[in-house]
Amino acid sequence: MSSDRQPHHMSPELLSPAGNWDCARAAVANGADAIFFGLPKFNARLRADNFTEADLPELMDFLHSHGVRGFVTMNTLIFTNELKAAEAQLKLLAESNVDAIIVQDFGLARLARTVAPSLEIHASTQMTITSPEGLDFADALFKLDRAVLARELSLREIKKFGPAESVPIEVFVHGALCVAYSGQCLTSESLGQRSANRGECAQACRMNYELVVDGETKEMGDTRYLLSPQDLAAVDVVPQLVKMGVVSYKIEGRLKSPEYVAAVTRVYRKAIDAAAADLPSPITDEDRYTLEMVFSRGLSTGWLEGTNHPKLTHGKFGKKRGAYVGTVTKVDYERVELELESKVPLRAGDGVVFDAGEDRNKEQGARIWQVDGNTMVFHHQKSGLDWKRIKPGQKIWKTDDPKLNAKVRSWWKNVKLEPQRDGLQITIIGSAGQPMKLSCHGITVESSEKLEAAQNRPLNDETLAKQLGRLGGTDYQLAGIDNQLQGDVIMPLSALNRLRRALVEALDKQGPIAKNEPAKAQPTGTLAELMPKREDRPKEPTELTVLCRNMEQIDTCLAANVTTLYADFMDIRLYKDVVQRVRDYNAEHGTNSTIHLATPRIQKAGEHGYFKLIERAAPDGVLIRNLGAIEYFKNKDEFYRTGDFSLNCANPITADILKKEGKLHHLTVSYDLNITQVLNLLYGCPQDWFELTLHQHMPMFHMEHCVFCTFLSEGKSFLDCGYPCEKHKVQIRDRVGELHTLTADVGCRNTLFNSKAQTGARYFEQMRATGLKRFRIDLLNEDAAEAAEVITAYRELFANPVDGAKLWHQLNAMEKLGVTEGTLEVR
Repeated sequence: MSSDRQPHHMSPELLSPAGNWDCARAAVANGADAIFFGLPKFNARLRADNFTEADLPELMDFLHSHGVRGFVTMNTLIFTNELKAAEAQLKLLAESNVDAIIVQDFGLARLARTVAPSLEIHASTQMTITSPEGLDFADALFKLDRAVLARELSLREIKKFGPAESVPIEVFVHGALCVAYSGQCLTSESLGQRSANRGECAQACRMNYELVVDGETKEMGDTRYLLSPQDLAAVDVVPQLVKMGVVSYKIEGRLKSPEYVAAVTRVYRKAIDAAAADLPSPITDEDRYTLEMVFSRGLSTGWLEGTNHPKLTHGKFGKKRGAYVGTVTKVDYERVELELESKVPLRAGDGVVFDAGEDRNKEQGARIWQVDGNTMVFHHQKSGLDWKRIKPGQKIWKTDDPKLNAKVRSWWKNVKLEPQRDGLQITIIGSAGQPMKLSCHGITVESSEKLEAAQNRPLNDETLAKQLGRLGGTDYQLAGIDNQLQGDVIMPLSALNRLRRALVEALDKQGPIAKNEPAKAQPTGTLAELMPKREDRPKEPTELTVLCRNMEQIDTCLAANVTTLYADFMDIRLYKDVVQRVRDYNAEHGTNSTIHLATPRIQKAGEHGYFKLIERAAPDGVLIRNLGAIEYFKNKDEFYRTGDFSLNCANPITADILKKEGKLHHLTVSYDLNITQVLNLLYGCPQDWFELTLHQHMPMFHMEHCVFCTFLSEGKSFLDCGYPCEKHKVQIRDRVGELHTLTADVGCRNTLFNSKAQTGARYFEQMRATGLKRFRIDLLNEDAAEAAEVITAYRELFANPVDGAKLWHQLNAMEKLGVTEGTLEVR
């Protein structure tokens, strides 16, 4: 918890997705408190319809007139040449009365605070906030209005943030789960030059893969979707989140239909309202069925109830599945008898799919013609089914329910959305013998009749409120009355009604009632003032740094006299031995190699012990990979601190923040940048700020999901898996036959590395011309001879830069390196 924050008492907010106008209306009609949506630029769902800048005024007026807030997703990395366009968009959002922006990029958050301070800043899940320490670091930079936590956190871990006292916390409660940590997925970038950090996710996690264990393809039966999690449905844990003090409940789905938005919003509205009132759950079997049918790859509570790898990512399917019905027991031409294993209704016209455990792109589906008890009857001509392929034992899933579809559609299409009416606080003045006066919003009307002394039944608060509250058919509703009548007086109710109508008429002539809104905060600076200053200096000698993943590679680098070594070991308990190995070698050979230890990529609540272990190993420096590590090491001046690629430094303002407020000595250029964007970043900052990874196997997926545990053990988590990661070499084969290396780390998280190494050798001269001097090689599973060969090749490049293209071809010819240009290639 940030030390200067006070406990907050905010009502739970239901936040729904909107990819277009219909979805926005569906969300409002079914009880959303806020919606989030994107514009064509800078949002992580570029495939959604998205709203345009021209839509903003009408959309925000629509939302605000119904008491709903609107948040714009600007949750991508911002490249240097895009900062001016981002500045213009921020100013437009502020002018259009957008309530908040959802942000990944540190530079964008700083820019927003400077040029559009009226916008709330919500830290996106793309910012990879996984620990209270990481949240404290980000909050100190921007005074966040909200933080969206990583979806991999459990209830126990969320509780450690102290949601009632911390930055207001938002949690995803429903929708698709990414297998990789948001903000840390480089798969689309690595395989197809479509960055997930730029809204271009190609959904590689939903593909089918093969598991190769110790060089042999493992027979997996119908388990093919090794990286595709079930969808999240946390409706049953909403009460626990409410009690913790979680503020916002987020539904994923800007690519989904308005029917999905309507149905899911409606169910979670019920759940949140009941939890806030401390009432029993109102969620019915019908509600659960609706959630499954509007979109489901199977529903689970994700990581919220703790780790259960085989349940969450069982590998059976990667597409929409619907609701499970039962098992085929008998097949007779056109008739399929079932053992029903759920309460899911079956009706004529429903769509079903036959789950034969085959490739999901080849499986059969059809609409039911008739239902006879527990037997489905199909039309012999219209079904298109190959009856030879349908066998007893196959499972049946219901994929479509036309009756439910019509019902859900009516929840948004047939709803007349009335704007929220202005609440009137009416003051009533008068005494016997005087007219009655009604005063409201600076307007006063008086009656033509005079008040009389009451003999009995004088006007009281109840009668006045009843008559003055008859505002149906107007733009107003009664908020309250202030009865200042003197003595017991009376007036015909007809006269009182005429006076009420006169007040309404006067208010209508006045126009919209002015809201007592505070004046918008004004910009405090400009984009130009946020940019770091660059002073060109003479170029310094090129430095080579090498990241090693085992002791053999460390020894190879020492023998090659590499002066800066990074160690990134699965078992960080070996770090003390690594440091000692380097120290001993230096003492014996009179060399001066330095050793820097990599933190885990992710640090969750309660895992700061990893940092303490690194600190006790007493290295020369630390390779920092997450926000929690920045917070932990930023004032430990005994260590040289290098920020790694996972901090997503993509523009000079982000670099300035990380360098100065994260107190980092060097930054690794983000892997999302192509050569043009790299050069723009380097020229926009002082020469000595950066290091660039010139050769590596791209770390594509970084996952809480453990493939080793799920498919090579009978366990559910590290507690009972038996650690197959320590016993087997595992690769994953994709659809084109490439074998990608899988590793586990100290937190039992997995990283999948691209089978092909990649190099930026062809661009070495251009990058060197900027003054950049530090270039890195990341080794993966190279043996001593291969590692030495790579190091030698790059040293030759440094000595003869014109041979960059030659080196690229040379390395491409090495069978075990298979280099591509990767993400540095210009798109």
